[in-house]
Amino acid sequence: MELQGKIIAVLPERSGESARGAWKTQDFVLETHDAYPKKMVFNVFGAERLERFNIQAGQEVLVSFDIDAHEYQGRWYNTVRAFDVRSAVSAPMSTDAPMPAATPGAPAAPSASAAPFPAGTVSDNSSDDLPF
Repeated sequence: MELQGKIIAVLPERSGESARGAWKTQDFVLETHDAYPKKMVFNVFGAERLERFNIQAGQEVLVSFDIDAHEYQGRWYNTVRAFDVRSAVSAPMSTDAPMPAATPGAPAAPSASAAPFPAGTVSDNSSDDLPF
């Protein structure tokens, strides 16, 4: 899965020692640019990934991540683990952006509000039993 947004918080790095050796992890908070912005906490595990991604607060990023859940003492917890974080150089796509002006001689693009059939008419495929 992928999500684009702005890093609004960089949480403290955690590290430790396990049977397999030293480990490092850090959590980040991303906010989307939707009409109703959403926030997501994601985790980057591994010193080499933390160094390679070099995530900074205020940075616009595209995060590729996996979601997994685990059980602990009868309760379930989600983990959102990023496996790739890239800088998003282009501005986010906006659905209310104006359409580019048509060039002379080019066919006009249909408007988004244009219905495929005028109101009160039926398509030529009236043999289906669909309720809509």
